[in-house]
Amino acid sequence: MNLDSAMQLAPVLFSNSYLEARQKFLGAAPTSKAYACSAKGPSGEVLFTDVAYFGNPEAKRLLVLVSGTHGAEGYCGSAAQLSLIHAKFHEQLPSSTAVLCIHALNCYGFAWDRRATAEGCDLNRNYIDFSKPPPSNPGYEELADHFIPADLSEERLRVAEDAIATYRSVHGDEKMLTARMSGQYTRPGGLYYGGSEPTEARRLLERIAKDFDIATRGQVVIVDYHTGFGPYGYGELQCVQASGAAGYERAVNIFGPSVTSPDLGNMTNVVIHGSQGEFWQRILRDRHTYVNLEFGTYRHERGAKVVRDEHWLFMHRPEAADSELGRQIRNACKLYFCPDRLDWKEMILWRSHLVHRQALEALLTSE
Repeated sequence: MNLDSAMQLAPVLFSNSYLEARQKFLGAAPTSKAYACSAKGPSGEVLFTDVAYFGNPEAKRLLVLVSGTHGAEGYCGSAAQLSLIHAKFHEQLPSSTAVLCIHALNCYGFAWDRRATAEGCDLNRNYIDFSKPPPSNPGYEELADHFIPADLSEERLRVAEDAIATYRSVHGDEKMLTARMSGQYTRPGGLYYGGSEPTEARRLLERIAKDFDIATRGQVVIVDYHTGFGPYGYGELQCVQASGAAGYERAVNIFGPSVTSPDLGNMTNVVIHGSQGEFWQRILRDRHTYVNLEFGTYRHERGAKVVRDEHWLFMHRPEAADSELGRQIRNACKLYFCPDRLDWKEMILWRSHLVHRQALEALLTSE
C-alpha cells in the first residue's frame, strides 16, 4: 500500500453506517455466511454478523480478523477487513493457510453506534467463566453512581466529577482507570458491565468457532480491532493477560517489539477481565496468538464523557434512543470511536495493512 492508494481507499473502505459497512463487506465477500441477531436496528431492520472464509477449508493455519466487538468500533474494523480483501491477500493463499473475517460481531452495537451489546454488556468483559464467582471491582462500586449519574444536569455532573477527582487524588490514576475500565459484574447496564451470563454475541462467536472448526487448526492468529484508547491514529498491538508470557513471545515473534503486554506494564490500557482473549486461550492454548489492534482517537477525558452519555441514554432514557437527543449522543459516540478525518483513516489503513502482512507471513513460514 502506497500513500496515494491509502488516500484514495480511505473514503471507499470506511462507511457511515452499519448498513453501508455490511453492503460493502458483502460486495467484497459475496459468499459470506450470515448470522442473524435477535435485536433490531434503529429502523427495525434485521441485523447480521457476516463471516467470510477464504482458502482451503481444511487449512491448518488460520488468520482470524474480528470487527465490531465493541459496536461503534466496527467502522474501523470493517474498513481494515476490506483493506485485506482489496490488497488481494486472500487470493495468494497456499492450501496450508486460510483467512476468516468476522464482520460486526456485535452488530447491534454497530447499528446503534454504541459499544455495548443489546443486553447492555461490554462484550470484551463477557468471556469469564460464569460457573465461578465473577471478579470484584470495589472501586467501581464506590463510584458507580458518579460514573453514570441519574441525570446530566450541571449540578449533578459537578458532584460526580468532584467525587471522581477525589478518588483519583487518593488512589492515583492507575487505580482510577482500573475502577472505571477493568470490568464490573454488579451493575447491569453500567460502564464496562460484563454481564451475568454469556451474551448472544459471545455465544455467536462460540458457534462460529465450531462452524469453521477453528479449535482443530494447528496455528491460529487472531486480530481483534478496537479504537478509542492511546495516541491518535496509532495502532497498538496489545496482548491480554490470558495469553501469558508465552503468548506475548509468540506475538513479538510475529509483529515485532512494538507489541505490548499488561504483564510488562507497557500497555496503554488497563488489565481487563473477561476479554475475548480468554475464549481463544481456552480453545486453542499454545496454538494461537491473539492481539487487540487498538487505534487511538481523542483525549481520554472526551471518551469518558461520550461513554458516560451513551450509557446514561440507554439506562435512564431508553425510549429516547432514536430521538434528536439520542441521535446526538449516539453520533458523538460514533465520531469518538471513528473520527471523520482522512488522516486518521489513512493511519488505520497503513497500520492494518502492515499487521495483516506480518500475520500472514508468519503463518506461511511457520512449520
